[in-house]
Amino acid sequence: MITAGRRNSKPIAESEIGAFASTFKPIATMSMSKSKTDEWVKIDLHIHTLDDPKDAVDFSAHQLLERARALGFRVLAITLHDALFDRKEVYADAAAMGILLIPAAEMRLEGADVIVLNVTSEEVAQLRNFDDLRRLRAQRGSSIFTIAPHPFYVLGGSIGARLFSEIDCFDAIELCHFHIGLFNPNWRAKRVARRFGLPLIATSDAHRLHAFGQHYTSIPMPRALTIENVFAAFRNGPLCLTSPACSLGDLLNAVYFVFLKHPFRVRRKIAASMRSKARAAPYW
Repeated sequence: MITAGRRNSKPIAESEIGAFASTFKPIATMSMSKSKTDEWVKIDLHIHTLDDPKDAVDFSAHQLLERARALGFRVLAITLHDALFDRKEVYADAAAMGILLIPAAEMRLEGADVIVLNVTSEEVAQLRNFDDLRRLRAQRGSSIFTIAPHPFYVLGGSIGARLFSEIDCFDAIELCHFHIGLFNPNWRAKRVARRFGLPLIATSDAHRLHAFGQHYTSIPMPRALTIENVFAAFRNGPLCLTSPACSLGDLLNAVYFVFLKHPFRVRRKIAASMRSKARAAPYW
């Protein structure tokens, strides 16, 4: 039997739902019959779209929804950098597709990224440091959910060893999508999760549309697909984590994207923004 999530998660027999990707060695989920997949909900809570104010992403929220529906996802979170995704028409379209879209943001607090789920624009604007996050968690209780994304990866806003001193700010630890062979900093994330009794959550952190759909977390279908029930499932388990290792081609493609293509896109986006502001500035 393989389980993921809190230590008291109820074990699930592999015969009930196929082969699981365990927290010890993430693997791809094997094919399942429709009757079995209907009993589980596919979830991705770390995704970026072209709405992101700080990232240069080339796919829209509606393109994401269409791909999510085609791949059978039922719960998503669009996690823009330091901003809440608040386009009401997208939330309405997601609901019409049978997809629960959770308001969320990926905040940079004191140099470290934090995913905050089920928050408002006003709450996001008040988050500047971990003490602010603690106050928000005290006010909101279990109605919000926080994840430490890619905690032990060198690049980006990974929290690193500071996770130990700020662990009370988190409900879960992310199982990062980027791993291959001996390169897998998720081992440290797994140890932290086990030590503090927190669940691991697999996500895609998708910045390209084709990257969405391979890495995700599944929960048993609740009686009602609500934010409250999704958070309760994460806290209580059981969870199914799907996070296949990168292929060599994926690795080379990711290196090209991270170090060349994406920085070029960001610089071009900044330059376009500066030109736009210059044209809009009044002449005296």
